[in-house]
Amino acid sequence: MALVVSAIAVLLLLAAAGLAAARSQRAHADVLVYGGTGVVCVAIALWAAVRLAGGGGADTLVLPVGLPWLSTHLRADALSAFFLLVVNLTGATASLFGWGYGRAHSDAAAGPVLPLFPLFLAGMNLVLIADDAFAFLVSWEFMSVSSWLLVLSTHREPETPRAARIYLVMASFGTACLLLAFGLLAGAHGDYSFAAIRANAPEAWAATAGVLLVLAGAGSKAGLVPLHVWLPLAHPAAPSHVSALMSGVMTKVAVYAIVRVLFDLIGQPLWWWGGILLALGALTAVMGVLYALMQDDVKRLLAYSTVENIGAIVIALGMALVFKANHVPVIAALAMSAALLHVVNHSLFKSLLFYGAGAVLAATHSRDLGRLGGLIHRMPATAVLVLIGAAAISALPPLNGFVGEWLLFQAILNAPALPQWALKIGIAVVGAALALATALAAACFVRLYGIAFLGRPRSAAAAGAGEVGLAMRLGMAVPASLCVVIGVMPTPLIRLFEPATRLMVEAGPFDDRAYQPWFWLAPTSAIGNSYNGLVLLVTIGALSLVLVAAIHRWASARVRWSIPWGCGFADPDPAALSQYSASSFAQPIRRAFGSTVFAARDHVEMPEPGDVRPARFRATLRDPAWDWLFAPIGRTVDLVADHANRLQFLTIRRYLTLMFLALVVLLVVVAVSQR
Repeated sequence: MALVVSAIAVLLLLAAAGLAAARSQRAHADVLVYGGTGVVCVAIALWAAVRLAGGGGADTLVLPVGLPWLSTHLRADALSAFFLLVVNLTGATASLFGWGYGRAHSDAAAGPVLPLFPLFLAGMNLVLIADDAFAFLVSWEFMSVSSWLLVLSTHREPETPRAARIYLVMASFGTACLLLAFGLLAGAHGDYSFAAIRANAPEAWAATAGVLLVLAGAGSKAGLVPLHVWLPLAHPAAPSHVSALMSGVMTKVAVYAIVRVLFDLIGQPLWWWGGILLALGALTAVMGVLYALMQDDVKRLLAYSTVENIGAIVIALGMALVFKANHVPVIAALAMSAALLHVVNHSLFKSLLFYGAGAVLAATHSRDLGRLGGLIHRMPATAVLVLIGAAAISALPPLNGFVGEWLLFQAILNAPALPQWALKIGIAVVGAALALATALAAACFVRLYGIAFLGRPRSAAAAGAGEVGLAMRLGMAVPASLCVVIGVMPTPLIRLFEPATRLMVEAGPFDDRAYQPWFWLAPTSAIGNSYNGLVLLVTIGALSLVLVAAIHRWASARVRWSIPWGCGFADPDPAALSQYSASSFAQPIRRAFGSTVFAARDHVEMPEPGDVRPARFRATLRDPAWDWLFAPIGRTVDLVADHANRLQFLTIRRYLTLMFLALVVLLVVVAVSQR
């Protein structure tokens, strides 16, 4: 524990060094900050891995700072160690990528990015080891403010101020909800340490209110629908390596808060709490991927995809909660393993994809899919690495995304073991929604990869793009390699974080996994299914070789080369060539779902015959969360503020009268409460 606290202190010192270097504009300051941050993150990740391998026992530390009556309690158990591993593994790759990205893209090295980058990682690490409500909330705000300032580092871009403002409002809302939740959980005894909250289980109404407040507070940070509105604005606005941290791991810190409260602090759960998680997760997964399918901005598409993946994680947590509430610990452990495995998987392939978006941005200075194309020939290494990330996030075997989805569906198939008929039917619906989201995610990333990397360049910038530097490629290669390794051999990782699974669901090891070789995954005998990624990899590779050989042997000789149809133009522009655009690829889904869910409309401007003006097409979308939730709240706040503004222009007599009335009301409340 002392090592982790010392490492966090080093991150704070690196932030101070980065601030001093940024003010003096010293050369090689990025080497000091990013290099030092990367080394610290590797050290914490190794410590967490060793802690998990050793059984994940708890290690505590009490510091004599904080509120006058409450010292700062720090604790690292198996769950904290697991999330420390996830956060710092991505922090190390982000440091490597960020060093190269800062050299290639000036915005990444300008202003407050250097000092705030280690501060952001320090805040996330502090949240994971906090063991009392005060330390947790201070660390949470520390994480939120530092990430908000990182979003503001690109303040010259026109959309950044609005994104930062909305993010700040939502972060404040989330912290307020968590503050109220911990107040309810602490109860009348007023001890805000997590050990005291565990020992004094709150009453049913307080526990339920606390669950709802935690879902609102941490769920807004994670991106649960309809509290997701800040995420697709803030994540694209930040530099790409910061976007990878925000999307890949900051949302997982919010997941950690949900798991810590619902599975650890609050005592025995009620089954319908899991039902709420299942409903929210299904809505988030489907809506998130539909949002993503209709985006032309690469980073905004990836941000909406994070919403979809958070939905899948919350579905898995809901499954674990309902099985734990019904005292079926083996299947609860299976669902919890699926949730934690998807936490790892998403941190890897989403950070990889954001790195890929940053590489494309550095090479082309554009995030618009309509201005990309043909990058597979100009950025071959980036194209291969992004392809691995796109296949992994699409849950294609034998990559890590498939294993996480496979485990989750194994838990869903055990829904008949539950006694509640509402859950049996509801989980079947949730499973169908998850399958739909998975299929749409595959379509989304076929669209992303096909439009950005295949075909012909749609702009001069894409045509003149070149491969990025070695540091950026290495930053992408590490998570890409792990996506393959975990997909082929997931069992060692699942065994590594098994102490966290047992701690949260109070279950022993899976029934028959101990009797399986390291390359087999058979999570429980109740299912009767198993997964072997190595066999799957060899089979897919062999079939691919046979297919390639057959094509070259019998089909290549019959291929005829000819000029493609160019819409009647002799030398067509690549943008006018008869190849799919991002908008045309998404049009069928936009018409099927968007017209009702997103109020999608296609606007076509077709000039009359003889008019030389170009035809124009424009698609508009509306986020229902803005129309149904945030716009009415905004109008109400404006109305209340207009009326409350009159209080600033009263006479002194009226102010004294209001103070007297407030005193009378307060005395009445105290008198009634003492009866």
